[in-house]
Amino acid sequence: MSRPASRTCPACGAAAAGNFCTSCGTSLGDRACPACRGPVPASARFCPSCGSGVVPGAARTAAGPSRTLFVALGGAAVAVTAAIAVVMARGQSTPKPGAPLTGPVPPVPPAAEAPPDLSTMTPREAADSLYNRVMRAAQAGDEATVARFTPMALQAYQMLGTLDSDARYHVALIKLHTGDIAGAKADGEAILKAVPGHLFGYLVLGTVARFQKDDAELKRLQQEFLGRYDGEMAKKRPEYADHPRALEDFRSGAQGGS
Repeated sequence: MSRPASRTCPACGAAAAGNFCTSCGTSLGDRACPACRGPVPASARFCPSCGSGVVPGAARTAAGPSRTLFVALGGAAVAVTAAIAVVMARGQSTPKPGAPLTGPVPPVPPAAEAPPDLSTMTPREAADSLYNRVMRAAQAGDEATVARFTPMALQAYQMLGTLDSDARYHVALIKLHTGDIAGAKADGEAILKAVPGHLFGYLVLGTVARFQKDDAELKRLQQEFLGRYDGEMAKKRPEYADHPRALEDFRSGAQGGS
């Protein structure tokens, strides 16, 4: 009789086999995200759909940037900040940003995790490049890269000044991925205040309500989302075309009452 295949526990790093880690008890099989209920691969530390930590300590480690994190970033953070400042000083016009990368991407080895060359980009391109780096890392369960690039990405968006709905949605997603639920909620509310009925506002606030297990608020937001959906999609906003999966997933959940 063959033994179960050995693997590494995503939570404690111990060698493990079977359905549960014998060292810490973490499930080794594919599981559902406790926040959005989406499928999560056994090896992942974060949900590929919403970025929630799915193993003990993941959310705490990836939580918002601290003073220690900024010190640890050292020269890399300074270099990125300087590059953003140079780009901002150029006063270049902001083109329509490319769609953010989606889907699971293998983690990049630490030695290859150099900051992107922001000096050749417009301010918005620089911010979106850092956003994409954070999202790729979160989807791959690369906690260290999420922690490293999150403060850089948030600073890049902050330096843009006034944010459109798409940029603010990006900021909200970064905050959701790193546990800043209150900050993400404020961004979702800001989206709806600036553009009443914008679907991203309901998407962000609905995710926050799900995190907070506020079923009544989630249901209200889902109903408003469905009521606005056809009219908003008819407007063919470019940001909707950039995030079709997120919108469709939220719509399916709303229609199914989940």
